[in-house]
Amino acid sequence: MLVNTEILSIVCGENAYYEKINRAASVIRRGGLVVFPTETVYGLGADATNPVAAKSIFIAKGRPSDNPLIVHIADPRDAEKYTYTNDVYYRLAAAFMPGPLTVVLNSKDTVPWETRGGLTTVAVRCPENKIARDIISASGVPIAAPSANLSGTPSPTSAKHVIDDMMGRVDMIVDGGESEFGLESTIVKVNSDNTVTLLRPGKITVEQLSSVAGEVNIADAVTDKLADNEKALSPGMKYRHYAPASPLLLIDGESEDIISYIKSESLSRVAVIVYEEDFEQFRASLPDVTCYAFGKKEDELTQAHLLFSLLREVDKENFDKIYAPLPQKSGIGLALYNRMIRAAAHKIVKV
Repeated sequence: MLVNTEILSIVCGENAYYEKINRAASVIRRGGLVVFPTETVYGLGADATNPVAAKSIFIAKGRPSDNPLIVHIADPRDAEKYTYTNDVYYRLAAAFMPGPLTVVLNSKDTVPWETRGGLTTVAVRCPENKIARDIISASGVPIAAPSANLSGTPSPTSAKHVIDDMMGRVDMIVDGGESEFGLESTIVKVNSDNTVTLLRPGKITVEQLSSVAGEVNIADAVTDKLADNEKALSPGMKYRHYAPASPLLLIDGESEDIISYIKSESLSRVAVIVYEEDFEQFRASLPDVTCYAFGKKEDELTQAHLLFSLLREVDKENFDKIYAPLPQKSGIGLALYNRMIRAAAHKIVKV
């Protein structure tokens, strides 16, 4: 059943700023759904302590209910109300919060089963984005919020993307401009022995985490498929995720070899995502192929910012196949690799 969706533009510093923040917060308090901006991607928010509201998130997204939600808080210390915190959490919080880091800890009973996806743990994050934090604070409750897209599709990094997916499914869409980073938060789990495991890479890299928490283990599902019957401990661990409707194939190799491979496929409607340095070479060598620039090879921040919006743009053209480069597995490149192999359903070709 469609709902009447209000679109509310909020600009930090405007005269009506706090009036608008309170309007969004009131929707959360009454159990409604509000899409709001964060520094990573747009989030689809509801009262994390309200099981009915949490269920409505899954319905709006068309998301399996065993996929846990992230609980967003206004202050890192608020995690104590919902989880069993420890020294490792507070070291991570001091270094990276507010910011694009989510920490999985053992849950208290204040977080319902529906929000936790049936797990004994819960993921908490304090976003850097001021609009997000102010809505959480004004609502007086933690906000459960996955990315504000239909399940499995590329995450939204602008209000336009959200409108495409969520109009008529949510009560309010808060337009706060483009997301700064463009990929979802880094997720880590603090284990019983106080070691840290990376569940989903993001802007906060393994190297940065190690400097604060010591050795960081990387879950197999970061780079490989989730094992059969293995339960997802955090969002983004499913087999196919962030995916365009058109088939996506990742190619690892030199430019000339990639061009030869694409020619050999003999498909009629093809798109290729390429680094800026290779753009003209690809366009000249593949005149019947539509090329999309992906930032410079070494500029992973720009690639992260562009990835989801680019996948959405390319997908509108209904290509027979989309080709893209295979990222490196270090630094922010690991976050790009993680998102892109899931968008490609782990289809990689080495040429």
